[in-house]
Amino acid sequence: MPVGLPPLGGPLGRSRSRISASGLTTFLRCERQWFLGSKLGLSGPTTPSQVLGIVIEDELCGLLMHRPDASINSLTELSHWIAQKVPDAARRAQEAGQADWDASLWRTTDWVWEEIELETMEEKLRAGLTLFMEEVNECMNASGGPYLEQYRKGECPFEVPSPAWGEEPRFPVPDKVRSFGMRSWARDEPMVWNEAGSQVSWHEAWEIARPWVKDPRVHQPQRLYHPEGWAAGELDLVMRWDGRIRLIDIKSGDPTSRFAASLQHQLRFYAWLWHETHEGQLIDGLEGWYLTGPHRLTYDAPLKEEIQAMTSEFFTINKAMQGMGSGPVALPALPGDACSGEAAGCHWCSLGKGPDGSLINDQLLASITSARSFEVSSPNQPLSSIPNRVHVHGTFTGAWGPLPNHFGEPVLGAMLMAGGAQITVEESEPGSFPALHDGPKGELVIINALPGVWRGSPRLYLDSKSKVVPVAEAEEHFSDSGKDLKEITTRIGLLRTRANVEGIVLSLRKRSGVRLDEKPWTMFAMHLWDGAHVVEIAAFGSSISGQMEAIRPGNRITLMAAELGWRAGLPQLRIDNRKTRLTIKDD
Repeated sequence: MPVGLPPLGGPLGRSRSRISASGLTTFLRCERQWFLGSKLGLSGPTTPSQVLGIVIEDELCGLLMHRPDASINSLTELSHWIAQKVPDAARRAQEAGQADWDASLWRTTDWVWEEIELETMEEKLRAGLTLFMEEVNECMNASGGPYLEQYRKGECPFEVPSPAWGEEPRFPVPDKVRSFGMRSWARDEPMVWNEAGSQVSWHEAWEIARPWVKDPRVHQPQRLYHPEGWAAGELDLVMRWDGRIRLIDIKSGDPTSRFAASLQHQLRFYAWLWHETHEGQLIDGLEGWYLTGPHRLTYDAPLKEEIQAMTSEFFTINKAMQGMGSGPVALPALPGDACSGEAAGCHWCSLGKGPDGSLINDQLLASITSARSFEVSSPNQPLSSIPNRVHVHGTFTGAWGPLPNHFGEPVLGAMLMAGGAQITVEESEPGSFPALHDGPKGELVIINALPGVWRGSPRLYLDSKSKVVPVAEAEEHFSDSGKDLKEITTRIGLLRTRANVEGIVLSLRKRSGVRLDEKPWTMFAMHLWDGAHVVEIAAFGSSISGQMEAIRPGNRITLMAAELGWRAGLPQLRIDNRKTRLTIKDD
């Protein structure tokens, strides 16, 4: 089964504690690059190549979902039939890419979408079809492969069939799709099989060889999830017509790219994840299909003993990922933390200070702002003053869950009381603090809780860095560091919920989509820099204003009464359109 449901995180599967193929390959290239880009979320401007890869992949998958007419009698006729569909697919890709490009708030200026020619898109789509036609030809030479007669009986040899325009799409969570039973998905492309025992035909070879693809009609995540919840991955193609399982990743570029070295790591991760989600099944091959060429790169599938070693390796890497970072992130990086800037995909991680205090990659900063430092004016505060972790003292008076949080995810919760005040305590995400209900009775101390706000009221969140311990243990813990428990704990009635900050916008992005139930969602995010640290600013749904969308990197802004929050264990400020005031201070 090429898709599954997350064991934790609810149907959306939005847990940020999972390792992914892209995260793994970035981490292996440069740990700081992963930290800044994936965990902090600091992004660069949108490039046409990023948009191109998405829209071309969708249209190629759509072309593979067609079914040929039974009258086709040769490879030439089959090639001509599918080639006729390429121009329309290229135009759809161009239109979709233009829409995505126009919707991007921050784009490159040295290379624009309009420079991507329609002919280029057609060439890439034809290249992908050329690679697939090689599979069809092999299927024909193999007399249809081992599943021919099973298909002719109207049976599918796989739990999840290859998506086709003539069939209903398979949604991972169909109950969440509104009016699903009333929809008609068919395009007049019925499959006609030949009689049993007859020679395989070209249209049958195409249908048998068709891989499982990410269905572009399905808005829900089409991923595989590790049974324990700490890893996930999304496959492009699964080839299985010959009784062998081959995992294929589509690349719109060519194998000479600086990123090409990561392909093998990415595919091996998918092979491992398939083994973990398919009762120990080993896959038979790994391939990368490069659409500039075309080029087919093949890799040996990992053996059983390699899979076992990969489990330990990936688990260790994921633990290291989750442990990285605490508090507002220093930028520029301190001496020794920044890299040379030569790694593939390197952007922000090359921005650092040398031993003499000079900027290593001043050109990067100069492309965004002329400022190198500035003073924070009252009543604003430096980003370094934003509370990230707090220690609180109290008594649990109730416990519940797992019950859905405000994201619809099943989490454990409890109520903490101290004096006449009380506050809700909750897992930061499903499974992040499973021992919440197993803590000490009576008076206790919560160490390293994440402060946040929900509907205007403070709330505490717990993750793997948090602890719930008896008072005596907490006193001993802090006394070893020369600290007094009473001095470092925060009264729950005095927890900060808002902050006033100012700085320069380094990056921004806007994302939108639909939830499992097709309800739309929108998120706006930017990163604010005060000359020493950087923090993510986020706004959701109706809190996103036209003023925000007019902001560009380099703008100096102030935020009054921004809500305190967090993302992946790092501090995050959130804009509430009712209480937060945004001002652009540029002259």
